[in-house]
Amino acid sequence: MRKRAILMIAALAIPLPLAAQTAQDRARAAAQAARAKTGDSDTLLRNYLTPGLSGQPVSTVDSSRAFTPNIACRKTATLLEVLAQPSASGDLGTVRISRDTDLDGTFDDSAVLPVPVSGICANGVISCDTGTWNNCHFYRWAVDGAQAPKLEAVAMTDLAGCYCINSSCGSGLALSNMPTVLKDLGGGVVAALTTSDPRYGVAQATIEGPVISYVGARSTSCASSTSLGQTTYRANPTAIAGDAAAAANSSSIFQMLSASPAATSRLLEGRNCTIERQVTLSSPAQRNIISRIAGGYGEVATNGVQISFVMGSPGDNSLHSDSCSLFDYHMTLRISDPERLTSVRLSQYRMDDWMQLWIDGQLVFADPGNWTGSGVPSYSCDRKTNWQGSPNLDLKPWLTKGDHDVLVRVAVGGNGEVFAQIDATVDASCRMAENLVDGCASYAGNAACSLTDETVDGVTTALNGVRTGLKPIQQTRIVSTSTCSVQLTRDFFEKERRYRCTIDKGMADPDTSRGAYIIDHSTETALADRLTNDDGSYRLTTRNFALPDRGTVNACEPLCKTRRPQSNTAAALDGVTGSKQNTPVGWDYLYHACQDNNVCPVGDGEELVQGCGCLDDFPEAVVMMQTMRLGGSDLICTGTVR
Repeated sequence: MRKRAILMIAALAIPLPLAAQTAQDRARAAAQAARAKTGDSDTLLRNYLTPGLSGQPVSTVDSSRAFTPNIACRKTATLLEVLAQPSASGDLGTVRISRDTDLDGTFDDSAVLPVPVSGICANGVISCDTGTWNNCHFYRWAVDGAQAPKLEAVAMTDLAGCYCINSSCGSGLALSNMPTVLKDLGGGVVAALTTSDPRYGVAQATIEGPVISYVGARSTSCASSTSLGQTTYRANPTAIAGDAAAAANSSSIFQMLSASPAATSRLLEGRNCTIERQVTLSSPAQRNIISRIAGGYGEVATNGVQISFVMGSPGDNSLHSDSCSLFDYHMTLRISDPERLTSVRLSQYRMDDWMQLWIDGQLVFADPGNWTGSGVPSYSCDRKTNWQGSPNLDLKPWLTKGDHDVLVRVAVGGNGEVFAQIDATVDASCRMAENLVDGCASYAGNAACSLTDETVDGVTTALNGVRTGLKPIQQTRIVSTSTCSVQLTRDFFEKERRYRCTIDKGMADPDTSRGAYIIDHSTETALADRLTNDDGSYRLTTRNFALPDRGTVNACEPLCKTRRPQSNTAAALDGVTGSKQNTPVGWDYLYHACQDNNVCPVGDGEELVQGCGCLDDFPEAVVMMQTMRLGGSDLICTGTVR
């Protein structure tokens, strides 16, 4: 009995096992451990990136195990070191760059900048007369043939993110902002090195006083050449598509998956098309509107828009008859463009003795007017003299598109002649025919196709399925031919589009009706279901259902807002911007994740603006981004309001 009591007391003294924790407790503990290792960029850099690249141990999230990764061929903890020493004028009097070129852990190359540094840029430095912003020279970071950092002289427009650090902009700026100065200075050197040789992976290690140290490794290759398969894609990104296709064709796993029913039932295919505004100009010659094909004896064209056709036998007494004879003279006129035929008229005639004008077998004019038959006149044929007239008779109703036979008939008693002149006026002006050829209509109206890319007159309006927000301005173009030209203003002239279309190859879609029924008919307390019987009918079921306790979570991650004063030392072509302002000191606003018990971790030199809570400064952020966007837009000076 005594032994049993001792055992019971010992059992009560043992703590509860971890299994007694709820899933929510375990999830919170895991999240807290992960946040402790990766909560911000500095923590992630310290716990994983820096030791990973330098060959130092890396521990798991719960710190239960540690291992030494081997993610690079050669590694070092002293790849690069930058020393910056401010002088009495506020300039950086000495900037020394030390490198470990052979990655053996020891510095073997060191260089000092030949000029003082008065300003720092993201990709270079500015050197002026010490303590002033006069006689400034601009330098960009580069590397020489031995991969050693150097400075090359450039225009200021080739630099970015520049600011002043010497005493002309404020007292002790470099010394009081040394971490920022070192990061910007070293960042430019690192960018030049990694751009020249992308095999190097570099991470910031530590900042100690005026020194910033970087760790790094050749993270892509052990070979000495920079022209390797892994790095050539950086110089030629388009090559990756062809290499990927070659790798896919040689992969048995890829071929097996691509030939599976799931992969072959539907295909996504790209379709290219254009919407083009076609403009046709026409300014035809006279002969392309009305022309003499046969007959007649002449034509006279004047000023490009008028032409006269003459027919008959105009010589005096050129015709002879013993009694009364008929003489016919034919002319074939071809009407090619009746819309441009302004007028066609019988302008004048002469005859001895009787005359008729026929068009396509229909009597149009007669003189005398009582001669209406096709035979000889019923009266005396010889009228004893010559006759003439200017009827200005409109012939256009008879001259439709096509070929027409024009006949002048004269009845002569004794001697006689006949002459007829037809005058035509044409419209040879420049005319435009406009047609919008939509080669994308079939894709735009197909629900299985979606627009992925669009370019309108060279402006990209859609890219990868997302509208860019860009819109081409209205354009004016001059369209011309060898004979005429017009000025045309339109919203667009050509759209180039690419659609992604789903091609169904016959496999039926999976039946999701059961899932839809469950979602539509279930509640938080009852689970509804629809099952299929063997005969194809359905049976409906309902059973009790309860969700597990989901616990409570915060509405947001508590944040706080602080600010600290910051001198405006940004440099531009016209000098330091702060020198142009009445108050050259502004504010830097910072946001911090609140600590336990809603404590705001206010940093040195900061003051609290807004305490811990669910902050929503999105409208302010939008205004700031819009201001930056508009500030970077081009300005156009015009003489008119636009």
